[in-house]
This record gives sequence, structure tokens and C-alpha cells, in this order.
Amino acid sequence: MGDVNPALLVKDLEYAYPDGHRALAGIDLRVEPGERIAVLGPNGAGKTTLTLHLVGVLGGGGGRVEVSGLPVDQRNLREVRRRVGVVFQDPDDQLFMPTVAEDVAFGPRNFGVPEPELRPRVRAALDAVGMAAHAERSPMHLSAGQRRRVALATVLACDPEILVLDEPSSNLEPVARRELAEVLLSLDRTMLMVSHDLPYALQLCPRSVLVDGGRIVADGPTRELLADSALLAAHRLELPWGFRLD
Repeated sequence: MGDVNPALLVKDLEYAYPDGHRALAGIDLRVEPGERIAVLGPNGAGKTTLTLHLVGVLGGGGGRVEVSGLPVDQRNLREVRRRVGVVFQDPDDQLFMPTVAEDVAFGPRNFGVPEPELRPRVRAALDAVGMAAHAERSPMHLSAGQRRRVALATVLACDPEILVLDEPSSNLEPVARRELAEVLLSLDRTMLMVSHDLPYALQLCPRSVLVDGGRIVADGPTRELLADSALLAAHRLELPWGFRLD
């Protein structure tokens, strides 16, 4: 197994915004194929800046990022964005076509999937998220949880190796949270989940990394990190009142 590339390799990644704010200050992260990892941290910790580097939206600082051994740089952007699928926090960033099916077809069509292959791709992606019955509906007429699952389907239709989820549970009612969790746990994909939702991280991701000040300050089993109340307090995170880890 030693010759297998990690799904994601981040080495000494640094980045400063034009105003001088240093958002990343030497991030090192190795993700093996099939791992599900939560990226935790307070607002302003650098989590979003890190995820934007994974698909080449940001770059030009120090260090490097590789996806399955492929450097994330200008010449590889198209292939990197095929391999890494990002599900944004707001489904409105991904749903803009008249029907659910057209939204899900948009990505693979853009990547050059032939038209005869599109229908089964769309059907498989919607089946995977439990939304096949809504294929001809307008996304605007769906609930928040349904829209979140359709946004996930738009990414799955492109068959990425890695799923990056930005705050997937935000603004979802408990039933919708559970339904989305069941879908995510059923997917055989490498997964990176950026979240403030510590119980959701525990439910979905065996491993977590805690980011603060542009650095990874902790990396280990999610349950162990969440049991360390001093660590959480030091980085402005806390479990919901009454939540028990046992």
C-alpha cells in the first residue's frame, strides 16, 4: 500500500489575503482514500481559505496541495475540479436551473459527459440522495433539506473522488439533518466536512482536525478531541448544552 497516493496532501500551506491578513500559516494535512474527516474551528480560523485551495480558487502562497498525487495548479485545474466536488453551505450557489434534473445534469455536461450518459448519471445521483421522485420539480419549491440533498447530487453526478462539504448541517431542522447524515454515511467517498456542528462531526467523521490561527492545532479521533474540554475552550468551540459523549 506504500505506493498509493493519499487522496489529499497539503504541505506547509501558507496564504495571506491582499489586505495582509495571514489566513493560513503552514497547514499540513494528509487524507487517505476513503477517510471521512471533519475540519473544525472558530470563525476566521482559516477553514474556508483551506477548502478554496483544494480546488484552486485560491493559490499563490507558500506550500503545495496535491489531489491523488496531482498538483493543484493552473494546468491541472479542470481535472482537480473533476476529482474534488465542493458542496457549498448555501444551495442557492449550486441550484439555478428550472428543474432538479437539469441542475444535476449541468456539472457532468460541463465536464464533457456525452448526452446518452447523462440520464443514468442524473438518475444515479438523485437515487443516492433520495430525491429521484423530485427530478422534474423546481428546486425553488423544495424544502431546505431537500435543496441541500439536491446540491449534493449535483456534485455526485460528476463522480468526484473527494467530497468537500461546507457546513452541511447549517439551518436544517432535526429530521433533515438526520436524512442528510444517512445519505452521507451511505456514500463510499473520501470526505472532508467543514463544520461548527460538533455533534454532526462526531456522527459522520471518525477523525477531526482543529484549525485555528491558520494552523492545525489538533488532529485525532473526533471523540477524543471533543472530550477535551480545555482544548475546545481554548479555541472558542463548545458542545451543545446537555450533549453527552458516552
